[in-house]
Amino acid sequence: MNEAEGAARHPVIVLVRPQLGENIGKAARAMLNFGLAEMRLVSPRDGWPNPSAGPAAAGADIVLERAQVFPTLAEAVADCSHVYATTVRKRGVTKPVLTPEQAARDIVSASGRSAIIFGPERSGLETDDVALARAIVTVPINPEFGSLNLAQAVILCAYEWSKHVDLVQPTVEDMLPPAPQEEFEGMFEQLCTMLEPRGYFEPESRAASTRRTLRTMLTKPGWNHLEVRTMRGVLSALRRKPGSRPGDSTD
Repeated sequence: MNEAEGAARHPVIVLVRPQLGENIGKAARAMLNFGLAEMRLVSPRDGWPNPSAGPAAAGADIVLERAQVFPTLAEAVADCSHVYATTVRKRGVTKPVLTPEQAARDIVSASGRSAIIFGPERSGLETDDVALARAIVTVPINPEFGSLNLAQAVILCAYEWSKHVDLVQPTVEDMLPPAPQEEFEGMFEQLCTMLEPRGYFEPESRAASTRRTLRTMLTKPGWNHLEVRTMRGVLSALRRKPGSRPGDSTD
């Protein structure tokens, strides 16, 4: 895939008449989280650049630096073959209605540039804005509270798009394997030895059942060897007299 083809698979995020710089910054942060960096602004209320956008972007400065400003939505999407309007309300226009997931699949497979447009924070897109789009993107939402903020709406669409491209999964720390049974048995017997002189297993008639319950409880997590060692260290600390240090006599 050449550079132009790669860019075409990345939708343009178009914010129509955004009102607050903070919301533009948060939208930029949401975009870059999921690999999108091309933002276009249509008649931002407070002009551009906006000093309030930078702090809210939390490091997504590249999105703000590259943001382009247009006087009309038609000009902002003039080079886009596929335009998707995000809205939760019917606008008196007949358009295909897609979920963010469906729209993302279409964007990835389509030839030509795609744009996803988002309306002002207070009112959303106007009917004329939606009329410019090929399809409407919406999500099932609580009918009694259908209010998403701008960054939330952007992140829904950006995340669904990211699932269809090769983003690198954040590094996840390798999980250690469960400890060998011998290590667990050593810890368990240490615990029981400490509990017996304190009468924990009394009455004698209930001792076997109590030990069984304790064993069942402790085996549920599937502790690794470092966790077993940590627990044994805890037990050793509990066995020492208050104020003593490792190596001190416990007599």
